[in-house]
Amino acid sequence: MLKNIVFLFPGQGAQYQGMALDFLASSDAVIKLFDLASDIYEKDAHEMLRDSGEDVLKRTDVSQPAITLANIAAATYLGEQGYIPSACAGFSLGEYAALVFSGVISAADCFLLVKARGEAMQKTADSLREASQPGSGGDSSAAADAAPGMAAVVGLAPEKAEELIAQWAAAEGLKDIYAANINSPKQVVVSGTAAALTEAEARFKEAGARRVLRLPVAGPFHSPLMNSAAEAFMPVLESVTFNDPVIPLFSNVTGKQVFSGAEAKKLALQQITSPVRWIEEEAAIAALGFEACLEAGPGKVLQGLWRDSGSGIPVFAAGTIDDINNIEGMER
Repeated sequence: MLKNIVFLFPGQGAQYQGMALDFLASSDAVIKLFDLASDIYEKDAHEMLRDSGEDVLKRTDVSQPAITLANIAAATYLGEQGYIPSACAGFSLGEYAALVFSGVISAADCFLLVKARGEAMQKTADSLREASQPGSGGDSSAAADAAPGMAAVVGLAPEKAEELIAQWAAAEGLKDIYAANINSPKQVVVSGTAAALTEAEARFKEAGARRVLRLPVAGPFHSPLMNSAAEAFMPVLESVTFNDPVIPLFSNVTGKQVFSGAEAKKLALQQITSPVRWIEEEAAIAALGFEACLEAGPGKVLQGLWRDSGSGIPVFAAGTIDDINNIEGMER
């Protein structure tokens, strides 16, 4: 069995209806976890994961609590099967499950935080959307086209994309466009207002990007456009105790290892408005020479990004019972 392993926890975008319910049906510890989440979320967590369709799960005030529960359920079941992490990292929202399994916060405090974080970010996204389309007359398709959001820039090196954004802001007056997720050597995700995203799409293509794809997300996450969400979230964050990590934990904001609870709390606030420096984070993890990574949560997005990093450390899906049962066979 794999021993020296890293748990990687996915973030928003990985969700799907029914995720984690196989763990609920197979583990008393996960049943207790769902009960705890239901109490803190003030809604039936089982029903939320079972009944929420794609449109509902797109809402950040739904997806954040749902994905976090699915991540923690997967990692809990992994622990019951003998897979104990030697380090943890999470992509965006996934950092909250990483905080739990690195010993920084409790599961109860994690559920409290992601509920408040999701609500604050949804409120800000709704306000930005409403402000961007006065007089839209209720045309939802027009509203979506005019709303702030995010887009994936494919086929352009992230450092080139960041250089262009800085150049456009300084010399050409293109504001409100930000590098948000530095995903892989092949992809960067940007956040911005609708006008800035439209203008930047043409410019990125002129600079050599193969595609620029608008993403179906609720708002311009990991950018200064989410400042009001960070301000609303701060009092809840301050109410929670953050302990020092007991195993290595890595930060999206810095791309480096986190060494104290105080640092982890500070970074949790900054993360709302700062880019996810996933390439640097992957490099910091790989430098410590772990045996393997397990993607503990729904989907397989992080596996693809890890492979794009060029690391020789294998990464395995661990988001379902079938995935986990297959790990040993894939290892061989």
